[in-house]
Amino acid sequence: MLSDVLIVARPGRAPGIECTGGVTARRTGADTVHLVSAAATPLGGDTVRIRVVVEPGARLWLRSAAATMAMPGNLSMESRSSWDLEVAGLLDLDPQPTIVAGPARHISTTRLSLSAEGQARVRERIQIGRSYERQGFWSGAMYADVDGAPLLRHRVDMGTGSVTDDVLGTPMACVSELRYPETSFDAQGTLLELAAGGALATWQGDRLRATGQR
Repeated sequence: MLSDVLIVARPGRAPGIECTGGVTARRTGADTVHLVSAAATPLGGDTVRIRVVVEPGARLWLRSAAATMAMPGNLSMESRSSWDLEVAGLLDLDPQPTIVAGPARHISTTRLSLSAEGQARVRERIQIGRSYERQGFWSGAMYADVDGAPLLRHRVDMGTGSVTDDVLGTPMACVSELRYPETSFDAQGTLLELAAGGALATWQGDRLRATGQR
């Protein structure tokens, strides 16, 4: 299944929303939108594509109503998701965690394009396996630019077959949080100030902490 979501935030107007496939979106506040699964997705073979545009002067808080469960399919173990974020206003993106169930493999790509006046907070939380499951795989890449100049190139692989796959101490959960233009904030794990502005916080461990959304 292919799911497409387009959200456009404009100043002084309700966010525009277009959806097809198994993921939809609902306005839950003046500047807040929640993603909602309308069908069981992503299963192996599925692709979820989410495009977000925040125009100058606009603000958008983007959340999800529940965790995303990546499940194996009958013909394929691998599913994919992509986030294309064009931000000239303010974007706060903090969905519920993605959980990779059983032997599923999930590949995620985030592309963030900021204007010099844009502001963004993008947090991603991943858990390999439900209770007693440890055989899944996740790969996440982030490409962030400001006015076309590189801000960040970041990739993490976790789970079975990853470079960190070790029976003695394989990380099974991670949290990544990018903020721009902030260079310092309270965060889990290690905080790295970026040369072109902003900061990236990363944490890895066995299980996600019950910190919730902010």
